[in-house]
Amino acid sequence: MMTDDLDSLLEWFDLKDELRTGWVLRNIDAPESVAAHTWGTAVLCLLYAEQENVDRQKAVTMALIHDLGEARTGDIPTRAEDGRQTISAAEKEAAERSAVTDLVGPFNHTELLSLWEEYEARDTPTAQFVKDMDLIDNCLQALKYERQDRYDETETNDHFVEFENLDEFFATAAPRFQTALGEDLFERITSEYERELGRPCQL
Repeated sequence: MMTDDLDSLLEWFDLKDELRTGWVLRNIDAPESVAAHTWGTAVLCLLYAEQENVDRQKAVTMALIHDLGEARTGDIPTRAEDGRQTISAAEKEAAERSAVTDLVGPFNHTELLSLWEEYEARDTPTAQFVKDMDLIDNCLQALKYERQDRYDETETNDHFVEFENLDEFFATAAPRFQTALGEDLFERITSEYERELGRPCQL
């Protein structure tokens, strides 16, 4: 019989198999997992934390647990189109809070739950920086998929009616940046994405 910590670890590891829903809906070929996104966000925090004058270790740790709740709830994507959001932000946070509380419980690391709550509140420089890196990871991934031609842009897709190509992923990110670094990286990535498309991005 397994102990609570091993049971919890196995559930943490479900993030390795939980595919990012936004990419699945867009019919991306071999889309990334939530764990892959978590790694990308953590790498961005590792590389840019000092530039933003936040504690690198704290930022990386926060990045590693920021989507932990999705091991139980699944990935609920942020949508730009009216009527496309499946549940409210408050409902999503409540479900993820319950999951994170359970998943960190066996390890007696109460600071992990505190970091997750700080990230959700977004009222500290570290949380704002980590959230911006979360958004930047998504935009970088969109640029990567566009360059690699990982989807059929001519295919009819009822999930993406108002936005062409991968524009919605940029449109959801654009109004949410809270740091100058995040805005600068976003502008640079968007410019590269537009160069790939040969047209302006819908924002």
